[in-house]
Amino acid sequence: MPPESARLSSEHGLGRLPEHIRGFALMHVAMRRDGARLLAAAPRTTAATAPALAAWFGRLRAVIDWHHHSEDDLLWPELLRRSPGFAGADRALVEDHGALDEAMDRVGGALAARGAGPAPLVEAAERFDTLIRDHLRQEESLVFPVIAAMPTGAYLALERRIIASAPAAVRTYLQPWMFDGADRAATAAVAATIPAPVRLLGNTVLARRYRRTLAPVL
Repeated sequence: MPPESARLSSEHGLGRLPEHIRGFALMHVAMRRDGARLLAAAPRTTAATAPALAAWFGRLRAVIDWHHHSEDDLLWPELLRRSPGFAGADRALVEDHGALDEAMDRVGGALAARGAGPAPLVEAAERFDTLIRDHLRQEESLVFPVIAAMPTGAYLALERRIIASAPAAVRTYLQPWMFDGADRAATAAVAATIPAPVRLLGNTVLARRYRRTLAPVL
């Protein structure tokens, strides 16, 4: 049987994960999905299409920036309190976040340099995709076993604090972004944690707005 850190991964779907981890894992799935989308879009980006791609990437970056800050400021301290062995892992993950910031800066710079052709954007997209996948794999191996050991209620209360820390622009983007392409059966437990009025808004008005921002990328 594989070790716990290997089994607790979102790379091959959410079905093997404890239900209370799946919301967190769904964000990781969405980040990898959008890394792949950026890779696919980069070679065919022109000066005319770069602004739409830049607008989409700006929204993705806002989600990732918030996700990282909420981890650094809220999640890691709580995991460290519950599992002193997490010390050191938190520092390594914060350093990873810094490297990802630099990679996202490079993507943004390449999108702004519209007359330079697609090569700089392709290179920046490849680096971002590699870093995000490596980081998420490492993070899940360190973090998911600690979260899995937490009482479900305690973790979900912490998750609510984390979601509440999101800026308004991120909160209105988050639900359709997370559920884009997700398997409904695997994510039913995540959907159930969202208040019904918020879930309805996310499935209608916010979903339509999300699809409009996504259309130029696809």
